[in-house]
Amino acid sequence: MQKVAFFGVLMLAASPALAAEFFVAQDATSKKCNEVETKPDGTHQIMIGTQSYATKDEARAAKKATPECKKPGK
Repeated sequence: MQKVAFFGVLMLAASPALAAEFFVAQDATSKKCNEVETKPDGTHQIMIGTQSYATKDEARAAKKATPECKKPGK
């Protein structure tokens, strides 16, 4: 029983670290925007905005609303 309680506490402590984060990133050469799970490095991919998103759908919605990611003529 003590082992179960220990692992339960361990999982609760580790849960925030296991949560996925999504970012809106723009490729530095092609200027194409994508939703990515790793924070952009600033050289190959440039972070658009200042926040991370809990789901890929939230990141996708932010990408569509960002002027830097809008396609020309739309």
